[in-house]
Amino acid sequence: MAADYDLIIRGGTVYDGSGRAGQLADIAVSDGKIAQVGAINGSADREIDASGQIVTPGFVDIHSHYDGQVTWTDRLSPSCAHGVTTVVMGNCGVGFAPCRPQDRDMLIKLMEGVEDIPNVVLNEGLPWNWETLPEFLDSVDGKHYDIDFAAQVTHAPLRVYVMGERGANREPASDAEIAEMGRLAREGIEAGALGFSTSRTLNHRSSDGRPTPTLTATERELVGIAKAVGETGTGVLQVVSDFREPESEVALLWAMAKQSSRPLSLSLAQSPKAPRHYQSILAELERANEQGLIMRAQVGTRAVGIVMGLETTVNPLVGSASYQRCSEQTLEQRLQQLREPQLRAQIIEELTASAADTLPMISAYDNMYILGNPPDYEQRPDQTVAAIAAANERHPVEVVIDAMLDDGGKGMLYIAFLNYADGNLDATLEMLQHPHTVPGLADGGAHVGLICDASFPTTLLSHWTRDRISGDKLSIEYAVKCYTKDSAEAVGLEDRGLLAPGYRADINVIDYDNLRLHSPTVVYDLPAGGKRLNQLADGYSATIVNGEVTYQNGRATGALPGRLIRGAKRSPAH
Repeated sequence: MAADYDLIIRGGTVYDGSGRAGQLADIAVSDGKIAQVGAINGSADREIDASGQIVTPGFVDIHSHYDGQVTWTDRLSPSCAHGVTTVVMGNCGVGFAPCRPQDRDMLIKLMEGVEDIPNVVLNEGLPWNWETLPEFLDSVDGKHYDIDFAAQVTHAPLRVYVMGERGANREPASDAEIAEMGRLAREGIEAGALGFSTSRTLNHRSSDGRPTPTLTATERELVGIAKAVGETGTGVLQVVSDFREPESEVALLWAMAKQSSRPLSLSLAQSPKAPRHYQSILAELERANEQGLIMRAQVGTRAVGIVMGLETTVNPLVGSASYQRCSEQTLEQRLQQLREPQLRAQIIEELTASAADTLPMISAYDNMYILGNPPDYEQRPDQTVAAIAAANERHPVEVVIDAMLDDGGKGMLYIAFLNYADGNLDATLEMLQHPHTVPGLADGGAHVGLICDASFPTTLLSHWTRDRISGDKLSIEYAVKCYTKDSAEAVGLEDRGLLAPGYRADINVIDYDNLRLHSPTVVYDLPAGGKRLNQLADGYSATIVNGEVTYQNGRATGALPGRLIRGAKRSPAH
């Protein structure tokens, strides 16, 4: 006798994504959709016992950079290890389409510089079986993945494609060039891209030091492209900016949103240079939404920080010639040598002599922490490397070396450079609680040797609802809503993010009491043997995509139900 459903999840506390408190309920799934939520008496081909656990929609991560990774692998890690079932890539205006053959190296250098993905990895991994954005989407459409993903039209490739070297050199676009960029953006949206993204920050440079081509694009150019996107009646706009000239920059964002009649999101974090500026941006969001514009900020769930160890791109010892010679050896040989007092003394002497030439950020011992395992992303000022060294009458470099030697050379240091100006995460909490923000900025697929923030969803659920000891917390239902219904709606994916009949069966079963992050580790699984930071977690008992269990207790089942998402999706309620 045939079963009533494909899958039933029984007895969990369901946080459905709406913001309602958790309720004991069963969930039935058929044909990749949620069929029923409540007390279910029917049978299923497969059942999952969720007793004592929580059940949530799959997390929707709207800020990733898997544009390269989707072309060479079917697993979008690290995001897939943290309950994420949908990602949106193509943020910050960088991507690989449209692109003529002669411009490939330029876009690779831009992605290498902006998103820290090594040149050799991209050269080896990218098949370049496309030129236009619709052709790029076709190249990944139909392939099978562990999670769903969507793309955006990215401004930098668009500008170079239309303007050539003039675009790369940030020269003003003519009216004809703006019209052509708008036409191609519209073509990309119509082919299935979810939106259009651009970058206006000096932090985004190619590996040869050139600023991103979009840095100084005029209001005329950006509004022209935004209007073309608006003509499709769909799509969202995404902007990252330094707000170097706050009034004119805010006016630009308003103009893009108003002229396009499309939702706009901007990247927002607390800067140590202007620790309260984020509040003025939040106020602008309130004013814009009061006047009928849909404007949101994408915010992190913890500090944005650099992870450093013996195998990462940089660490505090790189300014020492003696360490550089040592670093060319195997990890095991380095461990042995770094325990020798003579080498340690040489490294300290060389770093002291070259202090002025060392990158300030990676030698800021008063803002450097031993990350630990499980990692602690909200430590006190008395836990810095400088404080530990002073308390134990040691040189900070000795503390650094010992920390990196820990766990067989896998120990990690952490420097928070955004969202930690106050020595705590209170500013992050304020941003997360704002009515016009959504979680974002996790950057999965990018910064592979420096930053590992794709675990933001796990941080939101574990740290903010359970573990935080230095301040206020969030409720589970609020945290779940942020990373499911709210983030999905922010990019027009209204068919997911809610556990209700008719919605996509993207679901997490989570052992909440035992949800724990692992410390980031370096793995060597990129094309050409390239390395990257990866981060795992305990507590995800099952992750379900389109009704199929893709991960159980952190292990892949082999199911690959994820696909490219083409275009916005309507809510089943409509």
